[in-house]
Amino acid sequence: METYGKILMIASPIFLALVLLEKAYGYFVKKDSFKAMDMISSLTSGFTNSVKDVLGLSVSILSYEWMVSHWTIYKVESTIWVYMIAFISLDLTGYLVHRMAHEINFFWNKHAIHHSSEEFNLACALRQSISSFVSLFTIFLLPAALLGVEPKVIAIVAPLHLFAQFWYHTVYIGRMGILEKIIVTPSHHRVHHAINPEYLDKNHGQIFIIWDKLFGTFQEELPNVPPVYGITRPASTWNPIKINFQHLWLLIKDAYHANSWKDKLRIWFMPTGWRPADVEVRFPEKKIENPYNFEKYAPKSSISMLIWVWFQFIFTFGMLFYFYGNIAKFGVPNMFVYGGFIYLNIFAYTELMDRNPKAIVWEIIKNIIGFALIYSMGDWFGSSLQYPWITSVMMAYFLLSTVITAYFVWFEIRGEKEKMAFS
Repeated sequence: METYGKILMIASPIFLALVLLEKAYGYFVKKDSFKAMDMISSLTSGFTNSVKDVLGLSVSILSYEWMVSHWTIYKVESTIWVYMIAFISLDLTGYLVHRMAHEINFFWNKHAIHHSSEEFNLACALRQSISSFVSLFTIFLLPAALLGVEPKVIAIVAPLHLFAQFWYHTVYIGRMGILEKIIVTPSHHRVHHAINPEYLDKNHGQIFIIWDKLFGTFQEELPNVPPVYGITRPASTWNPIKINFQHLWLLIKDAYHANSWKDKLRIWFMPTGWRPADVEVRFPEKKIENPYNFEKYAPKSSISMLIWVWFQFIFTFGMLFYFYGNIAKFGVPNMFVYGGFIYLNIFAYTELMDRNPKAIVWEIIKNIIGFALIYSMGDWFGSSLQYPWITSVMMAYFLLSTVITAYFVWFEIRGEKEKMAFS
């Protein structure tokens, strides 16, 4: 936990800087519109995922360490070969797990968040899952285990393998010549994120495109078919916590409403998007039938609300930075309390982004809990020893965020709805 937190202290500002540089390039050079809310939602999703990972909120049914200790048949000694085997094994595992997430209903829930943005940019690369708590597919690392690749090697290579998937989430890099035949490029991944019928569920590779070509899931980007991004059942929210569990909630409801016990059981393992016929008739869900003619999710907000949302995002980033650097000092249960508070904070301000009047309820709950935590601990999670001013800043923030959110809900969101009711 502590080591990963320190890695994120370095990686997070770099990722944020690259996201903003791409946006600046698109706005000033390519004259593209700056879709701030979508970008903030994506970056906020990255916040939620990093909290989950730092806290270690997942377990493996079959641990890699156990596989190595019991199943190794030949131990590779060469340092270079060990790291190469680890990287290739992780990439093959990534392909297989990724493909299963696209092809099986239950597993789609943990991956839908990554595809939920209706834009394709570096920010959407950070839309990562918080809804997967149990890892079932460590078995796919069997090749590395058979060759005795140490768990510490996997632990070193895994973050590098993950971070290496960031750069190709962009529309500003075209075809890359010979590299198109070897690695996953932006062109390949634009296809993967598209909902066009020609592109759907293709190019699952993470670093090497060879797996898609070997297993028949490759599709090149066609010059006459511009990719359209998103998911066929649109998320229609900026709240990443809601997005993480939307598909699971749909499966639960469909299983409950299905008349056939066979359908109640098989819905979880059917192809992604499958619903019982009787349920689909009685409980239709919004679905994009024509990817070239649908309205993207983009509720309008005032400049002042946008400024406030940016403030909330930056303030949350500061809270996270303190978390990354001090998690070892928090101990149990405080580190989980802090992580839960980050989630609550994100839930509250993304509800405001969605123009949900209940945002003020979530904001008040969050701020009452914040004051209660300061009262019970005497300061903000032990910050007074390093930064005596943090507790005062947090108390001022709780008051300010309550007042400002109340203002936007009462005068902008409710006021707009009242005007629409009388028009």
